[in-house]
Amino acid sequence: MISKKYQIKDNKVIRKKTCPRCGAGVFLAEHKDRLTCGKCGYTEFIKKAQNK
Repeated sequence: MISKKYQIKDNKVIRKKTCPRCGAGVFLAEHKDRLTCGKCGYTEFIKKAQNK
């Protein structure tokens, strides 16, 4: 099973997309245009590629 929230590298588990304010135990929720923390409200907006 492949997980979107974890990665295994050199026999260590690495958590992906965690909240920088709350720490390693809190994940960021993935929305269409942003990543948000449900605990503290931290938000990262996803940049869209511009078409020329």
